[in-house]
Amino acid sequence: MRKKVTVVGGGFVGSTTAQRIADAGLADVVLTDILEGAPTGKALDMLEAMPILRSDSHVTGISTKDGDYSATAGSDLVVITAGFPRKPGMSRDDLLKANYAVVKEVTEKVARLSPEAIIILVTNPLDVMTQTAYRVSGFSKNRVLGMAGVLDSARMRAFIAMEVGVSVENIHAFVLGGHGDDMVPLPRYSTVAGIPLPDLLPKERIDAIVERTRKGGGEIVNLMKTGSAYYAPSAAVYEMVDSILRDRKKILPCAAFLEGEYGLHDIYMGVPVVLGSNGVEKIIEIKLTDAERAALEKSAASVREMTKVLAI
Repeated sequence: MRKKVTVVGGGFVGSTTAQRIADAGLADVVLTDILEGAPTGKALDMLEAMPILRSDSHVTGISTKDGDYSATAGSDLVVITAGFPRKPGMSRDDLLKANYAVVKEVTEKVARLSPEAIIILVTNPLDVMTQTAYRVSGFSKNRVLGMAGVLDSARMRAFIAMEVGVSVENIHAFVLGGHGDDMVPLPRYSTVAGIPLPDLLPKERIDAIVERTRKGGGEIVNLMKTGSAYYAPSAAVYEMVDSILRDRKKILPCAAFLEGEYGLHDIYMGVPVVLGSNGVEKIIEIKLTDAERAALEKSAASVREMTKVLAI
């Protein structure tokens, strides 16, 4: 029997994530959205592509406008992308509270219907929304995690490849911390065919890559004008889903709950983890310089400011 994945939120990120999972035949997919018709139509469109792609994944789309999530029952994994974008005149706290309400409601319903599921958060602000889902679901910490580091590291890898002029397959990059401008790219742990990045590029070029990585999402928003990234975010979610459902035990940077690791307590932050069938199976601690540790603590402070607003 194939695994079952629910994707909550049928916007660009959610629908593209559902498509990637179904195209690969990784699982049957339920796509939900509060809109009527749209998730059902998108799901049918994906389903009609399966014969061409030779995938037997079944895709179902449902509207949750009436609050009915029963079609999601028994999911092995739930991806939550639902939430509001920031609109003109909306403060950061306004956005925070609006998305908190969405994530809280969704988590309560999917957790009740799929009590053994693993939950992946994509809704921003990522680290805080992941902590919300953890508190609300009552799940163990290994079964609630956030997508950010895979995306941020992929962006850094792309920028390094552009700079060095080699295949992205030769490149590994490392990004820690919260998903925002205070994220912590680590050039010392980033390599090209095993060669540390500082041995290949001058400091000013590395600094430029680091800065572009931190502002990678904003760069796309500024170019698109009326939207935000979804191809790379959905690919990042897919890699996490694939590692979990196929028990690959990849080491991937994800938002995980820390209880003393890296000197941080009671907070979700992006760190390298072993990702397998039990979710976060191990948190990997690496040695940081004083400057890197200070940057990570600064990133944590930014996340804590938001958790205090929500009292979580």
